[in-house]
Amino acid sequence: MVKKHDYIETAVIHGGYDTKRMLGSLTPPIFQTSTYTFETAEQGERRFAGDEEGYIYSRLGNPTVHILEERIADLENGEKGLAFASGMAAVSAVLIALTKANDHIVCSSGLYGCTFGLLSMMKEKYNIDTDYTDMISKDELRKRIKKETTVIYVETPINPTMKLIDLQMVAEVAKEFHIPVVVDNTFSSPYLQRPLDFGCDVVIHSATKYIGGHGDVIAGLVVGKEAFIDSVAATTQKDIGGVLSPFDAWLLLRGLKTLPVRLDRHCENAERIVEKLKRNNKVSNVYYPSDESNPDYPIMEKQMKRGGGVISFEIKGDKKTAQQVLNHLSFLQIAVSLGDAETLIEHPATMTHAVIPAATRQQMGITDQLIRLSVGLEAWQDIWSDLEQALDRI
Repeated sequence: MVKKHDYIETAVIHGGYDTKRMLGSLTPPIFQTSTYTFETAEQGERRFAGDEEGYIYSRLGNPTVHILEERIADLENGEKGLAFASGMAAVSAVLIALTKANDHIVCSSGLYGCTFGLLSMMKEKYNIDTDYTDMISKDELRKRIKKETTVIYVETPINPTMKLIDLQMVAEVAKEFHIPVVVDNTFSSPYLQRPLDFGCDVVIHSATKYIGGHGDVIAGLVVGKEAFIDSVAATTQKDIGGVLSPFDAWLLLRGLKTLPVRLDRHCENAERIVEKLKRNNKVSNVYYPSDESNPDYPIMEKQMKRGGGVISFEIKGDKKTAQQVLNHLSFLQIAVSLGDAETLIEHPATMTHAVIPAATRQQMGITDQLIRLSVGLEAWQDIWSDLEQALDRI
């Protein structure tokens, strides 16, 4: 393990990598290989038995991927990291590792549509129940916990409503019952929020988003205690096989180097757009963590550095009106990802969260009027100009 760094701005560039280990190469090499050779048959036996460190097969470990795993662990103040082929591969591996048939999950009220779909499938196939809750207080959370509860799963900020969950509060309750807390930290990245620092146990990222930052890679990352990460690597990752390729790991290492610089710009642009949206007469509600009028603002101050690059807002009208806003845009892109250099906009009720039944979406606060905006790195004036002209036309 390479020495951890005191400041994240240094860790995103140097974490997990020592040039001396790689013949002086400034940039981590891409080990584009599927398998590794052994000097002797006995060495192969020792490695498969776990008696000797070394690489065997890239589904079980790869040097380029390993650098990324060490770096994300450094950034999240965790013991060990694990890389996956997608964010959902990471979510699936963790939840399957922490549950068995007839178990129970407590989940934040509102979450990514595909995670909801996974939990629904786990209910259908393995009778694993999920209770969705706002997690607004310790008493409310305690009431949701059953003897079968094996994991508490949290998104904060919640996708796409931008509601916040008090991570320290959730972790304190979880420890009373000896239940692990898993946090999807995709919207914040470790630059803005570190859930492990507040007592949570496992952090998940869709690294496709801010970690990569350039819209050119699909990946997932998990950070937690070494024993847990080792158990996932040896079971639900190895045997299901959602592993990250060496080249994609290299892309993420490249993207990570600019994470703090990019996030600062994302946040600055988002803060400007929030103020403009709040004053627009076609907009009824704006949801953004660092907006001081947001009821969750005290939680943001407690656990986030800034509000992030994603804004959700409701327009006055119906589903068709919301779709018209998207259709009237000039250069802002209609797309369902986030965290890219480009500003991306989408309609959650019919896109990212369409899999969720309409009544459940309404309970989660995902209305037909809700639009999600991932603010990019363009000049904020140009972003607002395009949004404003689209709003003016409805």
